[in-house]
Amino acid sequence: MIDYFHGWLSINFNQSTLNIVLMGVILSISIFADTLAKRTSVPRISILVLVGVGIAFVQQVCLGNQSGPLLDGLSEPLITLALVMVAFLLGSELKIYRLRFTGPLILVISLFVTAVSGFMVAAGLLMLKFPLAITISLAALSVATDPAAVSETIRESGDTRLRAKVLLGIVAIDDAWGIVVFGLCMAVLGWVLSSNGQQALLYAFWELGGAIVLGVLIGLPAAWLTGRLRPGEPTQVEAIAVILLLTGLSSLLDVSSLLASMVAGAMVANLSSHHTRSFREIEHIEWPFLVFFFVLSGASIDLYKVVDVVGLTVLYIILRLAGRMFGGFLAVLFIRAEQKTLPRNIGLALTPQAGIAIGMALLAAEQFPEVRDTILPVVVFSTIIFESVGPVLVRRVLNS
Repeated sequence: MIDYFHGWLSINFNQSTLNIVLMGVILSISIFADTLAKRTSVPRISILVLVGVGIAFVQQVCLGNQSGPLLDGLSEPLITLALVMVAFLLGSELKIYRLRFTGPLILVISLFVTAVSGFMVAAGLLMLKFPLAITISLAALSVATDPAAVSETIRESGDTRLRAKVLLGIVAIDDAWGIVVFGLCMAVLGWVLSSNGQQALLYAFWELGGAIVLGVLIGLPAAWLTGRLRPGEPTQVEAIAVILLLTGLSSLLDVSSLLASMVAGAMVANLSSHHTRSFREIEHIEWPFLVFFFVLSGASIDLYKVVDVVGLTVLYIILRLAGRMFGGFLAVLFIRAEQKTLPRNIGLALTPQAGIAIGMALLAAEQFPEVRDTILPVVVFSTIIFESVGPVLVRRVLNS
């Protein structure tokens, strides 16, 4: 009887079955992470990333298995799907009328904080002679913000003053700047490091230009279709179809999936009168994919090389904080008419950093695998720090 059951288990216990079980376990753990986050001050994103790190510890240290990702071939498509959803929803914030309404105040502060943050990180790492691939990658990643953390903290505070409205306007477009800056930096970096400069330059143009074209080609029919479908199941099918097409075609054509998704989202938001339907349907299904994204991101770290990047992680955190603070300070000085109402430390309220930064780190690691074991742990562990101290800094800026 024992031999019979042993034979039966050996036949049915394959990698696909294991993947299904692990996916169920990860989603189950996320429920406990939500409960823990509600009872403590620890963000659930940080808890999920730490769960992934714990899985990496079991896999690499306890079991001695470093042969591949946690879910084998499923890891990459799940991570990419989550990123495409996030970028598509970010595109929905780029409405023309909203950008006109926000005015120059939000635009100036956002650009100052973005530019100064990237410059401070790049300059600091270059002065300390870090490799160019690490320097430019981390500088590009530093400009992203976590809109959810900032918005939730402001909502809880009940603040309706100018500073709160400005911060809400900035985080609505800040990650869009991050995607654009990241795409440009990766394209330029690939060109600089390539032995064939002309070919690398053509590839950079294709990666960015092709992404914009793909976003338009998918966004236009999606915008037309959204206004002609009734809410419910047809809209769900449309939303999922758009996400799958963006994910698959971006990979097939080798263009930036983040930029293509953001462009498609912006097209739907600006051209469809019922654009909120598609975005709401995606929001309803987004979280399970983000759970996989954060857990798998933590599990992808090589723990045996974490000690080597502790100093770089601390340095990155300090440089990014300095860039946020100094960028906001310069922006407030530049807009002299608003100096009396906006705090000079407003840039610190843009400290939280989460999913989009980790996603861009994974993409950078894929493009430059030689720096994977350096970039990923730096961004993952700094994200945990920024997510933890970020809301505190937001409240401090609101109360200053």
